[in-house]
Amino acid sequence: MLHLEFTDLTIVLAQIAAIVLVSRGLGLVARWVGQPLVVAEIVAGIVLGPSVLGWVWPAAMAAVFPVASLAVLKMLSQIGLVLFMFLVGLELDPALLRGRARASVAISHTSIVVPFGLGVVAAYCLRPAYASPGVAALPFVLFLGVSLSVTAFPVLARILTERNLLGSRVGALALTCAAVDDVTAWCLLALVVAVARAQSLAGAAWTTAAAIAFIAGMVFIVRPLLRRLGASIAHREQLTQSVVAIIFLLLIGSSLATELIGIHALFGAFLFGAMLPKDNVAVAPLVEKLETVAVVLLLPLFFAYSGLRTQIGLVRQPAEWLATGGIILVATLGKFGGSAIAARWTGLGWREASALGILMNTRGLMELIVLNIGLDLGVISPTVFTMLVLMALVTTFATAPVLRWVYPDRELLVDAPGPAVVRR
Repeated sequence: MLHLEFTDLTIVLAQIAAIVLVSRGLGLVARWVGQPLVVAEIVAGIVLGPSVLGWVWPAAMAAVFPVASLAVLKMLSQIGLVLFMFLVGLELDPALLRGRARASVAISHTSIVVPFGLGVVAAYCLRPAYASPGVAALPFVLFLGVSLSVTAFPVLARILTERNLLGSRVGALALTCAAVDDVTAWCLLALVVAVARAQSLAGAAWTTAAAIAFIAGMVFIVRPLLRRLGASIAHREQLTQSVVAIIFLLLIGSSLATELIGIHALFGAFLFGAMLPKDNVAVAPLVEKLETVAVVLLLPLFFAYSGLRTQIGLVRQPAEWLATGGIILVATLGKFGGSAIAARWTGLGWREASALGILMNTRGLMELIVLNIGLDLGVISPTVFTMLVLMALVTTFATAPVLRWVYPDRELLVDAPGPAVVRR
C-alpha cells in the first residue's frame, strides 16, 4: 500500500501551488467582471482561510495549512513584500510632480488629514468594545487613523493602466496624488509603529529620531552614491548579476536598518526603491527581473497569509456588522470627500473631482500590509482586523464600477492628456 509522507517542504510546496492556482483562477473571473487582479488575490486569501475553506472543509485546510507551517509561509510572504515595496518605491517617479505639485500636495494631504481625523473619532467609539485588552489608547487610535488614510498606489496604477486612463488629466492627477499619499502614509505608519513598539515616550522619541536620521542619510548620502552607480550603467547589458547582487545587498541593508530601528523592514525597502534614480536605463530591466517573481509567486502568499488570519465568523452579531458598515462609511466619506472637495478647490469640475475621489478611495494591498503590521504588533484585535479587511475589499471592489458609472472612459479620455508615467 502506498504511503505518503508529508515533509515540511512538501507542505510548503503544496501551499504555494494551491495559492497560485486559486489566485490565478479567481483572477480570470475578476478580469471578466472588470476588476483588478488584486481583488481576486484578496478574495483568494479569504477563500483559502478559515472563513471559507476552514468552514466548508476543515480537514483540507488542516492538511494544507497546518498551524505549525504558518511561520514559514509568513517569512516567505514577508520576503515577497520587501521585494514588492522596493518595486513600489521604484514606481514613485519625481517627474509625477512636474506642473501639478501644488494641486497634488493639497489634494493628497487633505485626503490623509480628513480620513485620519474621522478614523481617530471612530477609534474612540470602537475602542471600548473591540480593542485588545491591555492596548493603550494612543497606538490604537493612531493606527486606526492611519488605516483609514491609505491609498493603494500600485492598485490604482494597475486600474488606470488596464483602463487606458493614464493619459487623462484625472488619471495622471490621481496617480500623482496617490504617490504623495503613499509617502505621507508610510511616514505616519512609521511613527505609529515607533509609538506602539516603544515601552515609553522616551523610547518612542528615540525611535522617531533614529528614523529621521536614517531618512536623512538615505537622501543626502545614499542617493548620491546610487546616482554614481546608475551613471556607470549606460546600457541594459551592463546590469550584470554582480550589479543586481549589490542592489539586493543595499536593499537588504536598508530593510534591516529600519527593522532594527523599530519602524519595520518594509519602510526601508520602500525608501531604498524611492532613492534609486528613475531616469537610468537599468531601472526597467531591474523591474522586469523582479516583478514576475515578486508579484506572481511571492505576493499571493501574503494575501493567503492575510486570509488565514481573517475570520469573518468573528463578525457575526448585528452590532459587529453595523460597526463594519460604519467603518466602510467613514473610510469612504473621509477619503472620497476629502479628495473630491480638495480637488474642486484646486479648480477641477465636480465630475472630475468626484472621479478623483473615487480613485483615491482604492486601498487594496497597501491596506492589508498596514493591517498585518497592526495585528502583529497587537495594536488591533482579530475582530477589528477582519472588519478592516472587509473595508479594504469593499472600497477596492467599488472603485472600477463606481468610476465607470460616474465618469465613463470615453469622457475621461476627452480630458487634456497627461504623461503616462507608470511603466507597467
